[in-house]
Amino acid sequence: MRRFLVLLAILAACAGLTTLPAAATPSHCELGWGSQDKTSSHYSAATVTDVRAGRHECFDRLVIDLSGPVAGYHAAYVGTVIQDGSGAPVPLRGGAFLQIEVLAPAYDDAGNGTYTPSNRAELLSTNGYPTFRQVAFAGSFEGRTTFGLGTRARLPFRVSTLDSPARVVVDVAHHW
Repeated sequence: MRRFLVLLAILAACAGLTTLPAAATPSHCELGWGSQDKTSSHYSAATVTDVRAGRHECFDRLVIDLSGPVAGYHAAYVGTVIQDGSGAPVPLRGGAFLQIEVLAPAYDDAGNGTYTPSNRAELLSTNGYPTFRQVAFAGSFEGRTTFGLGTRARLPFRVSTLDSPARVVVDVAHHW
C-alpha cells in the first residue's frame, strides 16, 4: 500500500495536482499542522554544519545540523526567497516556497565557513520526494543562515528542534 501511495503522489505531482485524491490519503496522516509562520527566537553560539533530507510516509523532512546548542528559527511561506545580505531573489522550483532562517551562522568566529555547499542552488537531490522540489542555500549573514525550500504546493508544515545531535527539523506534509 505504501508503494502505491508513493507512486500515486509522484504521478499527481507530475500531473500538477496539489493534493492527493482522498482515497490515496492514509487516514493516520491527519497532522493538523497548518501553513502559518513558525518562530522560535532563541539565538545560539552553534554554527550550521550540514543539511540533509528524508522521506516519510506522511511528510518530507529537512534537517539542518548544528555544531552545538540548538538555535531558534523562523520559517514562512513567501512569494520569493531572499538571499541574505544582498536581498537578491533565490530561484526555486515548486508551487510554493518556504524561507527557513536558522538563528545560527554558517561560519565560525574567525569568519571561516562551517557549511559551504558545493552547489548553493541544489543542496541535495529531491528526486522521488512527494513534497520537496528543491533545497537552496540563501546565505548566512549577521548570525542567521537562510535556506529556500521549494515545495509542490503550500502544504502544512511544522518546525522543531532536537538535541544529540543538535538540529532544526522542518517537516512538510504530503497533503492537507
